[in-house]
This record gives sequence, C-alpha cells and structure tokens, in this order.
Amino acid sequence: MNQAPLVMGLAGFSFLLTVIWGPPLIRVLRHFKIGKAIRVEGPERHFSKLGTPTMGGILIVLPVVFVTVLLNAVSIVGITVFGRSVILPMLVLLSYAMLGAVDDWEGLTGRRRTTGMRARTKFLFQVILAIGTAIGLKYVLDVPDMFLPGIIGEINLGIFYVPIAAFMIVYSSNAVNLTDGLDGLAGLIAATAFAAYGGIALLQGQWFLARFSFTLVGAIFGFLWFNVHPAQLIMGDTGSLSLGATLAVVALMTGQWALLPLIAIIPLSAVLSVVLQVGYFKITKGRRLFKMAPIHHHFELSGWSETQVVQRFWLISLLFAMIGTALAVV
Repeated sequence: MNQAPLVMGLAGFSFLLTVIWGPPLIRVLRHFKIGKAIRVEGPERHFSKLGTPTMGGILIVLPVVFVTVLLNAVSIVGITVFGRSVILPMLVLLSYAMLGAVDDWEGLTGRRRTTGMRARTKFLFQVILAIGTAIGLKYVLDVPDMFLPGIIGEINLGIFYVPIAAFMIVYSSNAVNLTDGLDGLAGLIAATAFAAYGGIALLQGQWFLARFSFTLVGAIFGFLWFNVHPAQLIMGDTGSLSLGATLAVVALMTGQWALLPLIAIIPLSAVLSVVLQVGYFKITKGRRLFKMAPIHHHFELSGWSETQVVQRFWLISLLFAMIGTALAVV
C-alpha cells in the first residue's frame, strides 16, 4: 500500500484537531491566568508578550497522543494502522511534557517565578528519563545503532549506545528549549525536522514511525496557527522539552541520529552560541561575544525584526533539513 496518502491524511487530521481545540484551551489558560512571565534580561520588545498564555505544548501533545492511542486501539479489531514501535516515542513526548509543565508552572508561581524549576533538578530528571529511553531503544525495540552517509550497513556501538543515545536525547531536548524564544521559531524548526525524519522513516520502510512523525508535524502546524507573531499562545517548556526529546528518539529509531545536528541546525546553533557566550564571558572577565545569547536574540538586537529572524532561520533550517535527508539515502 502506498503510505504517502495515509501519512498526509494523519498530518491533516491532527492539524484539524489542534486548530479546533486551540481557542478553548487559550480561553482556559487566560481564565486561570497562566500567562508568560518575562525575564528582565531579555530584549525590551519582549515585554509586550507579558501575560500571553503559556504551556501551549499541551495543544501539541494531546492531539498526538489521542491519534496514536486511537489508531493503536483500531488494531484490536484487526486493522493495523499503528505499531508498538510508536509507543516509546509517545511516552517520551508525554513524560518530557509533564516535566516541562512542572517547570512552566514553577516559573509562573511562588518563589521561582520567571526562573522555573532548578536547573540541576530539571537536568537530573531529563537524564533519568533519557537513560530509561535509551535502554528501551537498545534492548526492547532493538533499533539500529548507527548509520553514516556513504557507509554500507549498520555501525555497531555495543555498550556505548546507551550513554550516547541518552546524551542525544538530553541535548536535543535542551537545544529545542533554547530555540524557543521567538514567536513561531521553535515550532517551525521542530516541524521541519520531524518532516525530514518522517521522510527518512518512509524511505526505510518504517511506516509506523513515519505516521507518528507526520502526526506530530500536523499538530505542530496547528499550534503555529496560534503561535505566529504576535502569538496568542506560547509553547513553554511543556512543548519545547518534549518536542526536542521526541525528535531525538525518532532520529535514533531511524539510526540516522548522526545527522540530527545538521537537520536541526538552528537548535545546534542556539546551544553553541550559549556555550561560546558563557566561555568568552569567563575568559575575558565580563566581555560578550554576542549581544545576547541564544543567537536569535543577537540578531534581534542587531536590528532584525522578530519576523525576519524567524523566517530567515526557518529558511536555513529547511535547506539543511533537505541536505540531511539527501545524505541519509547516500
């Protein structure tokens, strides 16, 4: 059976679900005053976002879980639409969303307003979840360890797979989180990366994984309906942590995770800009390499409008995603 119509149909279905229940969610978040708190050190123009409903990642996660569970339930009556292989990435999506929701909530209330959960605590939970996921990938799903462009066959990593896979999950989760600073940026970057890996999964014959990936793409597009500038809803850590971690899991399931830094070039740039900024600041005892990190804020302070930064970064992301997809079939 040609999988493309079903894949596109699932993307469209999840998009419609997300768009339909977006307005009620926004009204609920406004009613309970779950609005974004702005940190003082951010760009001044971001103060206009103060009070914008946050924790919008819920808008992405619930439709994806609903569609995934529904299509797995269909298999009970003898129609196989989804497979057990998508249960693990779905659980990762849910678990990191819950972690992000706790972080968002602590950032809205109490003593840790604007800062959220303690960085060490959040990182510890990320690592624990990542190690458990890596073990599941290796010893339950038995995914390929690693593929590299131009090299025929799987590269066996042995016992090193689990720590490497766990590192990739934690890295990707935090990288997408750092990218989430402008209206529409993280959503566009994540949707592009999931579409790229969904295409790779299709080429590998991993139909279930491809369907899950494009279900996510549809839900992210639905979220972007409300997140374009000026945003009515902000993703928050609920969305960014879960999308980043799930993206890494999807990449690991294809075996083409070495291409993730290329396919998701903007999150990589965000991480590198922060590392370079902090390192340069310490070495020079107070001087800054960028006007502000992550790097998208540097371009904002350099005179680019928020829309210009998002559109140009997305174009770069799209180009590198196409290059990464092409390399995956070499």
